[in-house]
Amino acid sequence: MNGLLCSAFGWLDERFDVKGLVEFASHKRVPIHRGSVFYYAGGVCAFLFLLQVASGILLLMYYRVGTDASYESVRYIITKVPFGWLMRSVHSWGANLMVLFVFIHMLSVLFMKAYRKPRELTWVTGCALMGLAMAFGFSGYLLPWNELAYFATKVGTDIIGQVPLVGHFLLKIVRGGEEVTGATLSRFFGLHVAILPALLTSLMGVHLLFVQVQGMADTDKAKKTMPFFPNFILRDAILWLLVLNAVCALAVFLPWELGKKADALASAPAGIKPEWYFLAQYQFLKILPGKIGPVSGELVGIGVVSLAGLLFVAVPFWDRVLPEERRDRAVNLFGWVSLAVLAAMTVWGHLS
Repeated sequence: MNGLLCSAFGWLDERFDVKGLVEFASHKRVPIHRGSVFYYAGGVCAFLFLLQVASGILLLMYYRVGTDASYESVRYIITKVPFGWLMRSVHSWGANLMVLFVFIHMLSVLFMKAYRKPRELTWVTGCALMGLAMAFGFSGYLLPWNELAYFATKVGTDIIGQVPLVGHFLLKIVRGGEEVTGATLSRFFGLHVAILPALLTSLMGVHLLFVQVQGMADTDKAKKTMPFFPNFILRDAILWLLVLNAVCALAVFLPWELGKKADALASAPAGIKPEWYFLAQYQFLKILPGKIGPVSGELVGIGVVSLAGLLFVAVPFWDRVLPEERRDRAVNLFGWVSLAVLAAMTVWGHLS
């Protein structure tokens, strides 16, 4: 068996210089310090994306698009298809955990100051990937065409209509009309299975290229390091297995509910809320008064949320103009205040 593997490796190496890739990976170093555990969050994000692709392809075999077909096809998947209920729950829980680990990864990069020169573009591409992960969740939420997803999508897209000047135009593009209809469902399906995967895969490739070329932050300053291959990769793989077990356990013991079929003529159920990763923004907009001076309260809220997002993306650029002795403290304060506000608004939104 070993001889066969050596022969296969030699055949590939002769054509693709595999030894060169292995040598490059083994010479790359990963710093070891008290925050090293957060280096694995990025790999978990990539693994969960691959899990989403695999489970999504299996669901796509049976899913059909349409206001008359989507709900029934999902119900068929979870009641008739062998292990269909498991795949749907794995896909749903995997999506939520992917967003969670993207948040953890971005916050760890922020607090470890790993976005600083020359890694500004690595940070920006990471922020774009976080936005795409959230867009995946938003577009996929509507696809079962159940009551909760329908009204949550209606509320979410209504916010887009509040954007000054172009709001109504953007709303019609997103919905495919004035209301959430079958056209909206078709657009969200196209986004979810074609456009967003292509964008995320391409951007992830660029992001990983930046990481490979520039290496881990603070590698030169670290007192202890480990080889990227095989040490770091094997530890990453063990964590992937643990995450897979966690996703499967959640899918088995807390299967994702389907709920009632969407009815455009019915009134919205009480307590309608978006997914947890949009709950902080939703609660913030909800607590604002209808008018703040001459301006709509919702419009002010959208402006504040947009400004906070821009500040987060632009951290590498405003960080370097601060006095050096205050730089770390200012970024830490920004990070902890942002995290506290997001957590408080999310809990408030969940309990209200």
